[in-house]
Amino acid sequence: MEVKKSGNTTDHLANERTFLAWVRTSIGIMAFGFVVVKFSLFLKQISLILGKGNVIQNGGYSAVVGIVLVAVGTLTSILSYLRYRQSEKQINGGSYKHSTLLITIITAFIFIVSVSLIVYLIQSTGF
Repeated sequence: MEVKKSGNTTDHLANERTFLAWVRTSIGIMAFGFVVVKFSLFLKQISLILGKGNVIQNGGYSAVVGIVLVAVGTLTSILSYLRYRQSEKQINGGSYKHSTLLITIITAFIFIVSVSLIVYLIQSTGF
């Protein structure tokens, strides 16, 4: 029985480690989104318990931001799997081509969310 050599074993293992790192990143993004939504609900409940219903602004964006973060985490997971499969095929074919599309998309998203949160925090604290 002949074993077909397809790609270098270390290349496949590196591809798998990269995929798992992207999975951890997507879980982190989703967890952050979940925390944002739940923390907003927690603050609303505390303000109602304390009898200060006007402490929390009703026009807050935390629920929307949290849901968007969970959706982006899900999308990151899907895109990372597709990238993993693409890299696997390229390694097996001996024609690996580096792509930075996923990295660029995630970096741009994180930058936009960071700037948005900075602006929101500055406006909400009155700086």
